[in-house]
Amino acid sequence: MPHEVTMPQLGMVQDAGVLVSWLKEPGAAVSKGEALFEVETDKAVMEIEAQASGYLTDVAVAAGAEVPVGAVIARISDSPEGAGAAPDAGGPAAPDAAAPAAPAPDAAPAALPEGHAVRMPQLGMAQDAGILVGWSVAPGAAVTQGAALFEVETDKATQEVEAPAGGYLAAVLAAPGDEVPVGAVIAVISAAAPEAPLERRFADTAAAAAPAAAGAPAAAGAPAAAGAPAPAPKTGAGAAGGPGADEAAPARPANPARPANPARPARPAAAAPAGGRILASPKARRLAAERGLDLARLVDAGHPQPYHVKDLEVLAALPAPQADPAPSGAAAPWHLEAVLATEGFAAFAAGPAAAAGLGDPRALLAGFAAASLGRDCVVAVEDLSGMRVYAGTRRLSAVAETGPETGTAPELRLRDLRATPIALARLGAGEAPVLTLTRDGAGLRITLDCAPDALAPAAALALLSGFADRLQDPLRHLL
Repeated sequence: MPHEVTMPQLGMVQDAGVLVSWLKEPGAAVSKGEALFEVETDKAVMEIEAQASGYLTDVAVAAGAEVPVGAVIARISDSPEGAGAAPDAGGPAAPDAAAPAAPAPDAAPAALPEGHAVRMPQLGMAQDAGILVGWSVAPGAAVTQGAALFEVETDKATQEVEAPAGGYLAAVLAAPGDEVPVGAVIAVISAAAPEAPLERRFADTAAAAAPAAAGAPAAAGAPAAAGAPAPAPKTGAGAAGGPGADEAAPARPANPARPANPARPARPAAAAPAGGRILASPKARRLAAERGLDLARLVDAGHPQPYHVKDLEVLAALPAPQADPAPSGAAAPWHLEAVLATEGFAAFAAGPAAAAGLGDPRALLAGFAAASLGRDCVVAVEDLSGMRVYAGTRRLSAVAETGPETGTAPELRLRDLRATPIALARLGAGEAPVLTLTRDGAGLRITLDCAPDALAPAAALALLSGFADRLQDPLRHLL
């Protein structure tokens, strides 16, 4: 797919540039990053690099021509086919067919107010569109040349863009969150205060202008001043290319000294963009992350977007969010897990233990649990057949079932879920620590749920680690 070469914006208030020369002939091979052409602004002459590799084709502007920012001046194609001859010194490469007639007046979109067209700037060489973050001036308000007018977000940064002229913001053609191609008209600054400023989203503006784009260039941007002759239509490939190519280049101002920025008026509240994205400057995002502040709280509080560094003070002053109260008198229980790739308990219970007269696997588990806890204790073992209570001791042969009728509360509970398809269980801890056994492939997963006041941290770790070691290699712990 061909890559469009556009006139870049090399300064915040630049609206046009003079193409000094092409550094490649039409049809020549071009490598990405290679110098392609030279541009002169009112401050400097700069070489512009190619943003893609291919062949230079469809050269629409000759050396010496003044071109609006964002206008398509050539293409980089996959092949040299269709490349025009070298352009003449004074004009475009080759004229196109005559433009179609303009549509009838009743089919044209609503006319824009007369004034200076404000375009989406190109803030990087490879940028072809920008997201409008927000307007710094309300529609209809006075605008001072050089004062902050709006903010643009690209894939690299968010920047304030200054007003290219003074007057009144008579038309706003893009709303916060709109993605706008470079060079597209997004506002009009008029000399007189408007009775009712025009406000549109960019998508609505583009849809309304589409039927008249081919034959009525002025309808897509700012019209010429009263009494001025209509601009001649552009010819060449640029006429059908990028935004701004269908309008005559605006007159370049004499670069007057810009006044100091006036006090910024209150920002109008911006509607939250689609998708829940929060509009904020990169610096505000970075400082909020460093200070542990959540910008979403400003959204919840109804504070208008976009957000800047000064808004962080408002965020910091918001009341702290109320955390859900914890259960009365109880802290969150600990949850520890151990995973065994292989286990030897099943073979031990069916082999050596059974041969020694220890035929109750639940009693073996109770003995291993008591030994891992480091003392004799009452252990309740639960499985699919129900619950049994044992007097656990380090000697497996001395472990005896006591029954729940003794009235002694278990000091340790063990849930044996190996015979179930359950792979993970987090049932919480009661008054006593709870060990849970589940299958994990060919091995076992052992979890320990324990209230902080039931065991010290070191004792909890020793219990889980010791119990896991005994189930992995039971015979080693009997030696």
